[in-house]
Amino acid sequence: MALHPSESLFKGEKPFPVIPSCEHYAGSEKLMVKALEVQDRLGPIFDLTCDCEDGAPTGRETEHAEMIVRVLNGPANRHRRAGVRIHDPTHPHWHRDIEILVGGAGDALAYVTIPKPTAAAQVAEMIIHVQQVAAHHGVKREIPIHALVETHGALREAFEIAALPWMQTLDFGLLDFVSGHHGAIPAAAMRSPGQFEHPLLVRAKADLVAAALANGIVPAHNVTLDLKDAAQIRSDARRARLEFGFLRMYSIHPAQIEPIVDAMKPDLSEVQDAAAILLAARAVDWGPIQHAGELHDRASYRYYWELLQKARVTGMAIPGEAERAFFA
Repeated sequence: MALHPSESLFKGEKPFPVIPSCEHYAGSEKLMVKALEVQDRLGPIFDLTCDCEDGAPTGRETEHAEMIVRVLNGPANRHRRAGVRIHDPTHPHWHRDIEILVGGAGDALAYVTIPKPTAAAQVAEMIIHVQQVAAHHGVKREIPIHALVETHGALREAFEIAALPWMQTLDFGLLDFVSGHHGAIPAAAMRSPGQFEHPLLVRAKADLVAAALANGIVPAHNVTLDLKDAAQIRSDARRARLEFGFLRMYSIHPAQIEPIVDAMKPDLSEVQDAAAILLAARAVDWGPIQHAGELHDRASYRYYWELLQKARVTGMAIPGEAERAFFA
């Protein structure tokens, strides 16, 4: 029986995370449930981030976290693609966020997002607390950790943060990062085209992507402020993907989800090539092959296997034989 690519191509290596290319934020129970309804309709082509940081009313942090546990464990979370953003490392409630959310929904929680760290040590401390709470409650899985790079300190230590255990993404927080420059970066750089052209932002985005990819985790791009202009949203996502190498982007309005997913999809012709190359490689037990006059071996097979998985998670149709061979 032919080996599956996940068995043959990544022996002794950590596979690159294959997760949806859009992450949608919601801060209230009503918006969380609405987003899960959209997710059910479209399929799990985007993640939902239930927001404790900006979503929780001051003084009602515990009730807000408990509400999120109910949503995560409820029937609306059918695809189990919902995570949570907790409070930042300086907030007095972050420990309780983790205790409530991991303790109450550790098996349903897609990830935990840590906002506004200023040093890798802060992220490491919070990961340890997640691990301890998970162990205490008998949660045997690794809970993926996402970290928002939106401060000078986090950008300076991005490589160290990306190398921490259980890390899955580094996310760029544009608005807080611009604000942290005290007017040195103009407000126009919070939107396009400035966000892709200002030298300080170009440097920051490139450094974040390099840190994430060097450590085998996903770089995620900031929001676009244009809530409903599908062409602008798609253009921003496409520039983030093609010019900077981001593989994921946040959404803050349901109208942004599909344009982001569309822009992040692999090229259809590459998907078809990937299917053909992988099927041919499988037929010779993953030895070298020729395809369309070109030589391919395990190095290119890894590329095409990841591409095929990314295509599928964006909702693209996979050629039937490859779908049956690799995803049945």
